[in-house]
Amino acid sequence: MEIRPSLPWLEPGEAFPHPNLAWPDGSPAPGLLAAGATLDSPTLCMAYSQGIFPWYSAGQPHLWWSPDPRMVLIPDAFRLHRSLRKTLQKFVRSPDCDIRFNTAFDAVISACASSPRAGQNGTWIVPEMIQAYRQLHHDGFAHSVETWIGGELVGGLYCVNIGKAVFGESMFARRTDASKLALAALVAFARSHGLECIDCQQNTRHLASFGAQEIPRSAFLQILSKSTRLTAPCWEFKPLYWSQVLDTF
Repeated sequence: MEIRPSLPWLEPGEAFPHPNLAWPDGSPAPGLLAAGATLDSPTLCMAYSQGIFPWYSAGQPHLWWSPDPRMVLIPDAFRLHRSLRKTLQKFVRSPDCDIRFNTAFDAVISACASSPRAGQNGTWIVPEMIQAYRQLHHDGFAHSVETWIGGELVGGLYCVNIGKAVFGESMFARRTDASKLALAALVAFARSHGLECIDCQQNTRHLASFGAQEIPRSAFLQILSKSTRLTAPCWEFKPLYWSQVLDTF
């Protein structure tokens, strides 16, 4: 008989359990911490500050996760592959190409929701989630990184920012390398503002190819305990930030 760990049910406003209480390896869902609560901005900010994020599918309750180990991208460890470097150099030189922050957040999250991850049917970015992150964006904690070519939004990503902690959520591309350019821009921005790491939540081969790596959850929580207390950067992308990527890697 399979014995499953108990899963706390959270009422609105109730504090999260410590991430160390998440289901361990070998359980049905390693990293699962709790269910319930709400997706309002205070709850989401409290969760992210503690290394917890929501992830569930349509028909499920709100599920909250804190996996161990945690996948993160250290900006200094970012790998700018030769082919992407050439694409980026061409992109930077073109007057028809630019990176914008927060000019089309709704379009970015909607595009991410309509682009399921490889190996998944449907999307975890359900309508309720979209509405919650739109509000989080309105409140200044969620941001979009957008790749524009010829006046058209062709790719991008959205993330959460608390203090100097950045939590990547999802990305999309309508042209080759468009989401990779947005990721490179986020790394350049992170290096320019002293952001220690970009949370990637879970291990994927795609993120690992850019230098993302797993670290113990305890180490990730230590990073958050410092970075979330610092002043958040101004979310504006300047072309000079590209030197942090092109001149370094």
